[in-house]
Amino acid sequence: MDILVLYVIIILSAVFHEYSHGLMALELGDPTARDSGRLTLNPIPHLDMTGTVIVPLLSLFFFGSFIGWAKPVPVNPFLFKDQKNGILKVSVAGIAANMLLAAVFGLFIRLGTGYFSPVAIMLFEQVVIVNISLGLFNLLPFPPLDGSKIFHELFPRAWTNMMKLGAWGILLALFTAQIFLPAAGGLIFKLFTGQGY
Repeated sequence: MDILVLYVIIILSAVFHEYSHGLMALELGDPTARDSGRLTLNPIPHLDMTGTVIVPLLSLFFFGSFIGWAKPVPVNPFLFKDQKNGILKVSVAGIAANMLLAAVFGLFIRLGTGYFSPVAIMLFEQVVIVNISLGLFNLLPFPPLDGSKIFHELFPRAWTNMMKLGAWGILLALFTAQIFLPAAGGLIFKLFTGQGY
């Protein structure tokens, strides 16, 4: 598939991820994302020139893999109605959004015979793969990923040691992703689409 098409899928999936963080925060009583213009599916407010444009395009063109990030949605946990589980809910929301997109497009693939062209099915497959990958990657418990916030809420003492990793956290996340995520992603892809990739 054309690299620019794949890039667009990745960006839109990342935007949906960030939007879902903001939407959950708003549901919990925090309007920070909305008031800062980030509660939108318009990609422009979510773009980070380095992380969403320069680095991902270079990595896709020269290495055939994706590295990048969107601008994090601002939230104020002190405004959450649920002080106990608010951060956990907001963190899970982005991951759940990616898995929901993967499941929906996986259903399109399952029902696609006779309804969609082979090109459309190929496009849907990329949407599923990208969103499973984003969801699983963000689930990893290394800072600054969403998984580190989930890990903090579930295991606060162990999280203190995890935070000492600093910048090494993202490197460990990338290393872990290369080893474990392809197999896990393949299983989820088959579950959602009924086929292997």
